[in-house]
Amino acid sequence: MFTGLVEEIGQIKAVRAAGASRQFTISAQKTTEDIKVDDSICINGVCLTVIRHDADSFDVQAVDETLRKTNLGQLQTGSRVNLERALRPSDRLGGHFVQGHVDGTARIIGLEPQAAGKLMTVELPESLCRYVIQHGSIALDGVSLTVARLEGNSITLALIPHTLASTTLGLRRPGDSLNVETDLLGKYIEKLMTHSAHGTEGIIDKLKAGGYITP
Repeated sequence: MFTGLVEEIGQIKAVRAAGASRQFTISAQKTTEDIKVDDSICINGVCLTVIRHDADSFDVQAVDETLRKTNLGQLQTGSRVNLERALRPSDRLGGHFVQGHVDGTARIIGLEPQAAGKLMTVELPESLCRYVIQHGSIALDGVSLTVARLEGNSITLALIPHTLASTTLGLRRPGDSLNVETDLLGKYIEKLMTHSAHGTEGIIDKLKAGGYITP
């Protein structure tokens, strides 16, 4: 589990094919301080497992499905990536709950400079729009952000100067692909509502029986 608060920007040192998967060597400073093999690291919003590490780099492996579903398949030597170590029980939850299970990718369709920061507009896959609400949380390339505007399949987000400087969002341009993870609460609510509606007794019937709504 992660928070969507990027700890540092890492750089891809090497990319090696391993059958249908790829192994990435990533250089980092803060992220390597206390990691060990089998730890989970969020890389551009994707939860991957550390398979090797030393003082200033670590290796992870992404399978074919991950490469197809996310923008990790576009990474090359020299690419920069957002890094976050897994959340500890004692940590403050400054962002929102991010699992590192990417739902799909979105395309940047607009970047508008502001007096302080930028407004970024991205186009979401239609299948993900139902999980997004105005002023709700969303993770883009592993960065916890708040939806400022929601119009059809597009959302607009306000990026402050700190976010632009401390994450790879400051390097992004229109047309770039971003990994998207919608808020998991919406997914659980949808599952609960769907399950209740298809059961022997729908949720509306349960509310009526409990006296919460009138027939």
